[in-house]
Amino acid sequence: MKSHDVINIAVAEASMIIRTGLISVLRHLPDYNVETLEIASMEGLQLCMESHKPDILIVNPMFDGWFNVEEIKRQYEAHDVKFMSLVCTVVDANMLKDYDESINLFDDVDSLSAKLSGLINVGDDEDGDPDALSQREKEILGYVVKGMTNKEIAEKLYISVHTVITHRRNITRKLQVHSAAGLTIYAIVNKLVDISEVKMKL
Repeated sequence: MKSHDVINIAVAEASMIIRTGLISVLRHLPDYNVETLEIASMEGLQLCMESHKPDILIVNPMFDGWFNVEEIKRQYEAHDVKFMSLVCTVVDANMLKDYDESINLFDDVDSLSAKLSGLINVGDDEDGDPDALSQREKEILGYVVKGMTNKEIAEKLYISVHTVITHRRNITRKLQVHSAAGLTIYAIVNKLVDISEVKMKL
């Protein structure tokens, strides 16, 4: 997907202030052509998933009491929707493990933009190279060569361990590099990390 393509994003959040505020930010993101849809109820969400088929669904994990993202993913598997949690309060990290990405009320515009870019691979492929790493993949590769575990990376980025593993698989596929040493060299050469930050294993 290129940055000039329309990105359909639905926001499921009971609070009108939070919902409309986020939608306003999404509509004014630079370099994105975003179409948005507000969802205030489970009925509205089901109608949206069946008729509008958004590219991304941003949803509060506490939507309608507790939002069962795993069940919704299974129900609408053919739609290829990306699910992003909208964290407004303190939540258990286990509640976020099945989401593809996570944002919270404290994220700034640059952070939101980077997370969307990593989710839909917008921007990094502008040169026509489908094997270019997304911003999120570069970020994860940097943490990997610094010696962080998948769990530590997931907790730092508020994403699931499964999502980290998927990103790592995409990184090795795109780079055709499967050794830790090879990934470390790539990260240093491409200035994703400083050599002093690399955790050496003897």
